[in-house]
Amino acid sequence: MKTRLPELTIGIEEEYQIIDPETRELKPFIQEFLEQGQIVLQEQIKAEQLQCQVEVGSEVCRSIDEARQELIRLRRSIAHLASRNGLRIAAASTHPFSSWQEQDVTEAERYVTMQETFGDVARRLLIFGMHVHVGIPDRNLRMDIMDQSLYFLPHLLALSTSSPLWQGRDTGLKSYRSVIFESLPRSGLPPSLRSYAEYERLVDVLVQTKCIEEPTQIWWDVRPHPKFPTIEFRVCDVCTKIDEALCLTALLMAIVGKLIRLRRNNQAWRRYPRHLIYENKWRAMRYGIDGKLIDFGKGEEVPLRFLTLELLDFVDDVLDDLNIRKEAEYVHTILAEGTSADRQIARAEEGDLHAVVDGLIEETREGCD
Repeated sequence: MKTRLPELTIGIEEEYQIIDPETRELKPFIQEFLEQGQIVLQEQIKAEQLQCQVEVGSEVCRSIDEARQELIRLRRSIAHLASRNGLRIAAASTHPFSSWQEQDVTEAERYVTMQETFGDVARRLLIFGMHVHVGIPDRNLRMDIMDQSLYFLPHLLALSTSSPLWQGRDTGLKSYRSVIFESLPRSGLPPSLRSYAEYERLVDVLVQTKCIEEPTQIWWDVRPHPKFPTIEFRVCDVCTKIDEALCLTALLMAIVGKLIRLRRNNQAWRRYPRHLIYENKWRAMRYGIDGKLIDFGKGEEVPLRFLTLELLDFVDDVLDDLNIRKEAEYVHTILAEGTSADRQIARAEEGDLHAVVDGLIEETREGCD
């Protein structure tokens, strides 16, 4: 008999580019967005470090269907707000050609302090991400599942890639956002933490030694959220299409659900050394779904496409329990048609980066009307 799964609540945060449709450049407009948008979206719309960025966050969702409706509502609202001001939004983790050196910083103490502390490392953060929260009330279970989930992060990054272009150039990487973000301290893969108490001791040391002021300044690829009873997955690029975002969310729910089921059956996924997992993360950053990851059990390279199908098979027994089969199986479409990064590269090869931006704007609205 299958072990019953707990209800897994989810939340999704997405960061969008604010685009001038004439020049296709990024546009500093966040203050106006906040003044107009908070009437409808209230605390669900937020500023980010740069004034050309806008962040939205869903309400707590108890199903993937609720998450779909939330994402549609949020994207539609932000797109409408942008249109009223003669602007557009795009969901991609880098802009194809806008320069970080020309962006205005949001006038908030948090972001001014980041610039003073990190210099050009902070100023270069012209990147956009997607964060998925999965609720787990038990603090130690949260840490255990987080630690086991690290093996799968490169797979998920590869499927989400949307940042191949930077400063008008094809970088040769499918997720250049990951390169930029990992220049910050306390980013990338987290250390091995087997209990919440161990995590709290680490936070205490970092605060006492003035490395951080508070725990949200820990920017790992996955972290226990310091304010909410969730694991926050931060490894993914922001997905351009809603169906892609929901697919990645469903896969994260499935991985968490599967690992909880194993735990309740007194089993566990094998933990691998961080340096080996990082080798796979680098391959995901570089090649996306066209690459090969290392199968640590076999000790050999295996195409990401094959490993994705293996992942889908691994979580198959929880897909119906969580009512996420349709969304998770959209991964077949991603593997067949490519990620946002693949589509951007194809358009860029035609020689018109403006067309790349136009494609991102169109795909961001797809499924919202």
